Amino acid sequence: MNLNPVIAENLKRLRLERNLSLGQLAELSEVSKVMLSQIEKGDTNPTINTIWKIAKGLNVPYTVLIDKHENDTFVIKKSEAKEQTSEDGTYRVYCYYGNTPHRNFELFLLELDSGATYTSVGHSEKSQEYITVLEGELVLTTNNQDYLLKREDSICFLSATSHIYKSCGKTTLKAMVVNFYPI
Repeated sequence: MNLNPVIAENLKRLRLERNLSLGQLAELSEVSKVMLSQIEKGDTNPTINTIWKIAKGLNVPYTVLIDKHENDTFVIKKSEAKEQTSEDGTYRVYCYYGNTPHRNFELFLLELDSGATYTSVGHSEKSQEYITVLEGELVLTTNNQDYLLKREDSICFLSATSHIYKSCGKTTLKAMVVNFYPI
């Protein structure tokens, strides 16, 4: 699924709702005015961290930028989930449920190749991240502290600051991730 048109439409709508110029949003998000313009036109494929920066600058959940309107009841198969990958392809996230006016969380399946590391920029202020390891082993680094999680272990932490995922098991790390946005 090509997310560029969805992100373009959502970014422009959110920016205009807040009566922000591209320059003002560039200052808030620490993403260049040129990049924001390209994203709004659907001319570029923004990285995961770029979307996080924009979401943080707009003070909205990540999935508000990548989601279309949802029905009340539906099934999402992995093949239908919104997939995003890191630039090197070792980190993949699949968005199953995004934030809506009636849901203040996002649900992702995270996959990280064995031995790979991925650094996530901080999310919105006061946001919390919940991770449950399904397969593999994870070393999560947040606030300069490492936490080792094995199969079926879980962690919750404040995710407004940068944090690092490292797959340290012999197999690909798979984990469910919930990003929660308190009201």
